[in-house]
Amino acid sequence: MLTPDDLTRLAGRLPVCVVGAAVVDVIADAYSLPHRGSDIELHQQGVNVGGCALNVAIALHRLGVPSINALPLGNGVWAGIVRQKLVEYGIESVLETASGDNGWCLALVEPDGERTFLSVSGVENQWDAALLDTLPQPAHRWIYLSGYQLTSKSGEVLISWLERQPQPWQLLVDFGPRLADIADAQFARIMALNPLITVNRQEAELLWRERLGASEPFDAHALLARWQQRFGSAMVVRLDSDGAGYSDAATQGWVPALATTVVDTIGAGDSHAGGLLAGLASGWSLADSVALGNAVASYVVSQRGGDCAPDRVTLIAYWQQRLTRQ
Repeated sequence: MLTPDDLTRLAGRLPVCVVGAAVVDVIADAYSLPHRGSDIELHQQGVNVGGCALNVAIALHRLGVPSINALPLGNGVWAGIVRQKLVEYGIESVLETASGDNGWCLALVEPDGERTFLSVSGVENQWDAALLDTLPQPAHRWIYLSGYQLTSKSGEVLISWLERQPQPWQLLVDFGPRLADIADAQFARIMALNPLITVNRQEAELLWRERLGASEPFDAHALLARWQQRFGSAMVVRLDSDGAGYSDAATQGWVPALATTVVDTIGAGDSHAGGLLAGLASGWSLADSVALGNAVASYVVSQRGGDCAPDRVTLIAYWQQRLTRQ
C-alpha cells in the first residue's frame, strides 16, 4: 500500500504531454444558483488562472514531475493575465497563437462546496493540425486531454491528431462535465485509442446507463468489470469520500479516500488526474497512482481556489497528519 514516504520516489521516467486550456476563472460564492430572470448577490473570492489542463500541469509541477504543456496562449486581456500567472507558477507553455484571446469562466461556489461553471471559450478551443504538429512527440509519452477540448468546435481536429500519433504512447482522458456532449462516433474513435479514462460519480452513472445500457442501480464495481469486458481499456472511478476504484487488463481494486473537511471542490478532479499522471509517469502501478491522486485531491478540496495543488513536502506532511487522525 502506498504511504506518504513513497512520494520521495516520484520521478518523471515517462514523458507527459498536457494538452488543453489555460483560462481565467472568476470565482464567487453564491448562496444558491440563479434561476431565469433572477438577480443574485455574489461574493467574489478572487480571479485565478485555471483550466483543466493547467490544473493538471500545476499538480505535476508541484510534485516534481516535468510535463510538456500544450496550453495555447493568445493575444488580449485574458491572455495577458494567463501569461503573468504562468510565470508565477513557474510553468511554460509550448504553444503560442495570434488567433484570439484566451477564454474565461465564472465559477459559482455554493455553501456545500459544489461548483458550477459558466464558460466563454477562447484560443484553447481553436485547435488546428498545424499547431498540434508543432508539439514534441517523445516515445512512451502519456497524453492528457479533457472533455472540454474534445467537445469543442475543434474536437474533431484533436481526435484526428491523436489517431496520427506515432507509437508508443498512452492516453488519459478526463471527460468531465462534457461527457454527455460527446457524440457516439467521437466516443467510438476515442475508445479505439485504448485510453485510461477517469470519471467522477455523476459521470460514472452516465456511462453505466448510456454507454453500457445497464438498467439496474449503479454499481461502481460492476461498472469497472463491465467496462473492461466491453472496451478492454483502463478506468478510474472517483467517488469522493467513498474512495476511487480502478481496473485495467491485469487488475481491479479500490483505494480508500483520504478523509478531510471539504471546503471547495474546484480543481479536485483535475488535481486527482495530475496525481494519477505523476504516479504513472514515475512507473508506478495503477493502484498506487490512484492512491496518489486521492491524496492530492483530498488536499485540494480542503483549500480555497482551483490552483492549490500541494508540493511534495506539503503533501507528505498533510498525508501523515490525516493518517494520524483516522
